[in-house]
Amino acid sequence: MAAFGSFALLIGLALAAYNLFAGGVALRLLAVGGPARIAPERLAETARRAGIGTFFAVTAAAFALIWSVFHNDFSIEYIVEHSNIALPGAYKFAAMWSGQEGSLLLWAWLLAAYGFVLRLTHKSDVKLHAYAGTILAGVQVFFLVLLNFKVPPFAGVLGGIAPVDGNGLNPLLQYPEMVIHPPMLYLGYVGFTVPFAFALGALMMRYPGEKWIHITRRWTMMTWMFLTIGIFLGMHWAYAVLGWGGYWGWDPVENASLMPWLTGTAFLHSVMMQEKRGMMKSWNVWLIFATFMLSILGTLLTRAGLVSSVHAFAQSSIGGWFVTFLVIVMSVCLFTFILQKDHLKSEHRIESLVSRESSFLFNNVVLLAACFTILWGTLFPVISEYVQGTKTTVSGEYYRYTEVPVGIFLLLLTGVGPLLAWRASSFKSLRRNFVLPGIAFAATVIALIAVGLKPWADSGVFYSLMTFALAAAVATAITSEFLRGAGVVHRQTGKNFLSSMVLLIRRSTRRYGGYIVHFGLVIIFIGFAGYAFNRSAEMPMGTGDTMSIGPYTLKNLGNTQESNPNYDSEFSLIDVYENGKKILDQPMAPEKRVYAVNGQPQTMVANHSTMRWDLYLVYEGTDQATGLPIIKAFLNPLVMWIWIGLGVVVFGTLVAMVPNLSPSRAAVAVPAAKPGQMAGQAAVSVAGGGD
Repeated sequence: MAAFGSFALLIGLALAAYNLFAGGVALRLLAVGGPARIAPERLAETARRAGIGTFFAVTAAAFALIWSVFHNDFSIEYIVEHSNIALPGAYKFAAMWSGQEGSLLLWAWLLAAYGFVLRLTHKSDVKLHAYAGTILAGVQVFFLVLLNFKVPPFAGVLGGIAPVDGNGLNPLLQYPEMVIHPPMLYLGYVGFTVPFAFALGALMMRYPGEKWIHITRRWTMMTWMFLTIGIFLGMHWAYAVLGWGGYWGWDPVENASLMPWLTGTAFLHSVMMQEKRGMMKSWNVWLIFATFMLSILGTLLTRAGLVSSVHAFAQSSIGGWFVTFLVIVMSVCLFTFILQKDHLKSEHRIESLVSRESSFLFNNVVLLAACFTILWGTLFPVISEYVQGTKTTVSGEYYRYTEVPVGIFLLLLTGVGPLLAWRASSFKSLRRNFVLPGIAFAATVIALIAVGLKPWADSGVFYSLMTFALAAAVATAITSEFLRGAGVVHRQTGKNFLSSMVLLIRRSTRRYGGYIVHFGLVIIFIGFAGYAFNRSAEMPMGTGDTMSIGPYTLKNLGNTQESNPNYDSEFSLIDVYENGKKILDQPMAPEKRVYAVNGQPQTMVANHSTMRWDLYLVYEGTDQATGLPIIKAFLNPLVMWIWIGLGVVVFGTLVAMVPNLSPSRAAVAVPAAKPGQMAGQAAVSVAGGGD
């Protein structure tokens, strides 16, 4: 099977290289003409089919690796390093992306799958799809060259003698979410290659109009959704496995996933300005270029060992290859932009600072400022080592100082933008749209101070107070938009209010799906704001010992050891009481595991989660003085809101990708025209509004 997988990768590289070469030649001939004996359309079609063939070849290689893992083929070095006989089946599957070679194969396979779908839908615009497919082939060639010649996943073990068993999967990866978190993250990283290819292709061919944006809109939204899910699954994994009581530590690999999310979010907002007003064309092109390059940088940080990270599970010397590829991509983008920049002239200018256009511009500037400060902090250890010879790491305080205010400002813009009109907003509309959110903001501030919050005493409490108040204001603004629109539909159609709400959303899915996404982000920010009120306690606990944290009393029922073929474990059984009453039917069981095959430890957190807070218990180890297990307890407010908010964001994104309901028109009686009004209007449209 190893020989079959290697051969499939080689065939995939040959097909991708032909796709790149033949596609490039065909597009050149179509642009400038060529000898009559060469039909560029037929050449382009053979290139498209070679791209489709690449998908099947890379799929065969991926299947060969998974088959080899499940059949414990320890003649392959990669499987020796990342699997073992006793490894559960789900984690054998996850072994594909637990190391560098496998994760790069996953990258190549997902790119081939995206390209497969793109090439099957080419008839919507044959020439634009030909450009995009050729650019995708160029990216594919890079990854397949790496897999064939630099980091082959089917390389044999040194000495040619297969060991009896493998070294096993990294214990940190033996958690259910690791079966889906990396694929989701990579679906986001890889998926941004598609809008990048369309944007670069449209610029190369001086594509007229904004059709390329319409073609790629759902691609971009789907990719953004996958990346969002991947980021939050990673947060939940860190929360549940690492045992430090938090979900985001500004780790370089965490930052690497956040940066393309920020620029991708900016792109999704600013393309609306290009669609509506013909503005920010150059800005949008560079946003999607930057998003793709940051996705490549994220892959580099995760898999090449450029920075030290608890999330980086593979390190090697391929960093130079990725840097070279990034330089090539940057050069191609810059050359094409300079050559075609006259094609990107804006058709309009911002007419008022109090307009939706200006809110989108501010939103973009803030998102890019956040991305730059994160990029600087992430790469500072590399830069400092190169300049000074000493690696200096940026602490979490740097990010909290720079990113928390930025996040709060973005929350403000989330509520302000939809309330502003295109071109300019009148004072009357501003007063009508902002009164209720303003009242909600002021009422929340007063109420929170009244119940004991002291924002003047601590910056963290101040930021949390502002987050809660802005969340109330933004939620009020979004709710009022839904209620106002549903009221109009109710009056027009006579449907009940719930049906009117559904019809409103179906008539303008992009607009109201976006509002749902914003509402989900509000819920997430509420969860984030709880971080300022985290509490913790720690002590050695023998049988019968108790520890208090917040309103809870924890009682240790006993400490236990267990063994199975994969690992040995130690855990404590903890009953939880509130006001003297036991609140859980089963005791909580924080656990420490040691894996048999490699002796590596892993923490298994016990977590009781409610809408109010999480009671989070960690088995820290054994106290050297007493021999008792050390139990650390955290009380983390509002964490569940983060995961609920993610669900709302995903739902809103799915709604926004659904095509609008075809508008219906109904005759509505109108009063006779008054003097000075236009007469003759016998009917009005009852179709929903646009974005």
